[in-house]
Amino acid sequence: MLVVISPAKRLDWSERAIPTTAPAFEEDAVRLSKTMRNLTLGKLKALMDLSDDLAKLNRDRFRDFSDAPSDADLRPAALAFAGDTYQGLDAPSLDEDALHWAQDHLRILSGLYGLLRPLDAIQPYRLEMGSRLKTRRGASLYDYWGDTLARALNAQAAETGTDTLVNCASQEYFGAVPETALKLRVITPQFMELKDGKARIVSFHAKRARGAMARFIVENRLTDPETLTGFDSGGYRFEPDMSEPDRPVFLRDA
Repeated sequence: MLVVISPAKRLDWSERAIPTTAPAFEEDAVRLSKTMRNLTLGKLKALMDLSDDLAKLNRDRFRDFSDAPSDADLRPAALAFAGDTYQGLDAPSLDEDALHWAQDHLRILSGLYGLLRPLDAIQPYRLEMGSRLKTRRGASLYDYWGDTLARALNAQAAETGTDTLVNCASQEYFGAVPETALKLRVITPQFMELKDGKARIVSFHAKRARGAMARFIVENRLTDPETLTGFDSGGYRFEPDMSEPDRPVFLRDA
């Protein structure tokens, strides 16, 4: 199986003594960074709905974004992102063998870099996939990436001998993978909290659970979709009566 997750807005730029790899769409990242660099501070702030301080931070990041960065400016993607999903994934605690397996089976969808492997070296940035950034390819990043990411996932699935993709990304990011171009079965786990007899999705908890599911797949080297039902991290349990074949539901008490 392949599994995809979203990136995070928050970064952890701690030094990592680990070999990195080059992103497949690094040239696109440089091209998009130049587009972002040309925005005024006000337009950048409005594009991503940022505070003044965050707008200045990200203006500076795009100003410093390089087509030939030094190793000191780079971090492995899965260890650089630090949001809720990455607390669930906890990539720094994965052993070397697990990280290498993840290189072939885990992908991070990115507004700037398109598609990242866990050990792909990235520069600091923030650019949400849903941003309506105008480029020569259209009025948004969805237009920019088109079917590129779907084709890349198809190719990686062929290399690893799978026809299944586990979608642990948000709707915003998975929306950049057109179903019409994706030739894979897509399984999208749902993580819900049970309170007062009612089950509902709580975004904060669901994000962390999606990262934990990605870790579960990586740690156990899962290849059979049926084995996803064994996920029980954080107190979640598979609920067959609430599930559909490609939408397994995992529930826990709030």
